[in-house]
Amino acid sequence: MDIGTQAGVAQTSRVLEQRWLTTKPRILLVCDSREDAVRLLARAAESREAVVASNPLRALAHLTRERFAGVYVSSEYLQEALQLGTLLQNEQILEGMPDGVVLLDNDNTIIWCNRQLCEWSNCETVVGANFYTVLGSPEILGPDFCPFHTALATGQATGSTLRSDENRYFHVHAAPVREAGGAPRHLIVSIRDVTGEVHQQQKMAAIHQAGMELADLAPAELTHMAVQDRIELLKSNILHFTRDLLHFDVVEIRLLDQKTGRLESLLTTGMDAEGATRPLYARPQNNGVTGFVAATGKSYLCEDTTEDPLYLPGAVGAKSSLTVPLMLHDEVIGTFNVESIEPRAFTESDLQFLEIFCRDVAAALNTLELLVTEKATAAAESVEAIHSAVALPVDIILNDAVNVMERYIGHEPEVVERIHRILRNARDIKQVIQKVGRKMAPTQALPTTMQVEERPALRGRRILVVDADENVRVAAHNLLERYGCVVETAHDGAEAMYMVRAPAESEYDVLISDVRLPDMTGYEFFLKLQELRDSPPLVLMTGFGWDPGHSIVKARQAGLQTVLYKPFRLDQLLLAVEQVVNSSRPVA
Repeated sequence: MDIGTQAGVAQTSRVLEQRWLTTKPRILLVCDSREDAVRLLARAAESREAVVASNPLRALAHLTRERFAGVYVSSEYLQEALQLGTLLQNEQILEGMPDGVVLLDNDNTIIWCNRQLCEWSNCETVVGANFYTVLGSPEILGPDFCPFHTALATGQATGSTLRSDENRYFHVHAAPVREAGGAPRHLIVSIRDVTGEVHQQQKMAAIHQAGMELADLAPAELTHMAVQDRIELLKSNILHFTRDLLHFDVVEIRLLDQKTGRLESLLTTGMDAEGATRPLYARPQNNGVTGFVAATGKSYLCEDTTEDPLYLPGAVGAKSSLTVPLMLHDEVIGTFNVESIEPRAFTESDLQFLEIFCRDVAAALNTLELLVTEKATAAAESVEAIHSAVALPVDIILNDAVNVMERYIGHEPEVVERIHRILRNARDIKQVIQKVGRKMAPTQALPTTMQVEERPALRGRRILVVDADENVRVAAHNLLERYGCVVETAHDGAEAMYMVRAPAESEYDVLISDVRLPDMTGYEFFLKLQELRDSPPLVLMTGFGWDPGHSIVKARQAGLQTVLYKPFRLDQLLLAVEQVVNSSRPVA
């Protein structure tokens, strides 16, 4: 069937007259009324059956469902008919498209569609049916909740996403058909199946949520859990999410001993005994895929274990594996390996999902201090708990004492002396706790995470940490005092200035301050320190890309030497303090 120019239509009519059969042939006429149809077929009205369509789009609806011996188009619809002919000539192209293409009227009735919509609806034909009914009355998710009505009412294209009962997702784009002499009455709608994309987005969101829940414990809860209990909690959560969310049954997690390079087993399920206990090191050769990943920090997709020279047997009958590094601050801390008895069982999507999950696993390991599994003794845990409970209250006593001392200096020497004794006694309390703790909990009784390397440059150094965040002040005590530092804290700049000016047996060796204090900026605090005759060196802390009032830039121009960018690793903090104290005066 071909709708051509008017001359072509007339020629088609003449050919049909020559081939007229004994049965009444059906002619489709595209004209305004039946009266026009009778006039057009006046010469053979008795021998032909006329079916009238009021416009070319209505004619297309008839042509889709019925057979006709010929088509006659009146001159006023010739241009539209030519456009319709182009659509029909390109029908094979439309049939081969992976997207659905549908022509709708203003009642959402399907006038024409390609085969894709029939396949989605499992119907042989859908012409004449309601569009939404064909797709099982899907839920409209937006952003336009009446896309077809909006397109017809505004004359502008619009779109929305639909969700069917089978959890399939379709994106529809509706464009009105321009019609002469009035508002549009028809829509061309394209439908794309976006189920895979939506499911992938949902899975990524679920994986991210699962990662945040791996170590979802408040600090108060953690202090009441032994190291081994924390390990079991993390193992349980990892296995739960790996099986239920990622659908991996064979899992092996190894943690890297940074000193020896050995990969120690943390969690194993589904692996054979030999594979689970095999000694592995972070080396690119002779240590399997796991050693290669730990050494290079790159993920590895082994599609066929029988053809991969790096693979060492792990799970019984495994034909493919996927191994991802556990990374913390761009440093490899371990590996996460999954295996399958099917070759090429893992896709690039699986790799992407596992890499996302492993970032959260590494963060959870860091949060729970589980880089090794030795259990601390009861004595060590008790001493640490006592010290944590006492550190900040003692700091508050010191802060209040120096505040009062500022008011009485030069007026009441006796009061100042009494306050000075309070300061000495308060500082002695923390020192006594530390000394008793070292005797009660010798190094061999501490878990590996609490064992620290000797850093002679830090021992005995007095450090004042200034930050409004209590968590930062607590962390300063916990981290720096492990290396023999004497740590005190202040809430704001004014309090810190009182602490610096207060008489003491020895001055502070280093001040560490947040760039934004409640009462001043880090730059303003730096300038106040410089007003003192012998001001201690200052280290400013700030987040990446955030520097209110350009405090860091101004302080550097004024002579500031050291900046710490949050979040920083412990080794970066220690190195910054060492550099500052080494460039200043030695411990007396």
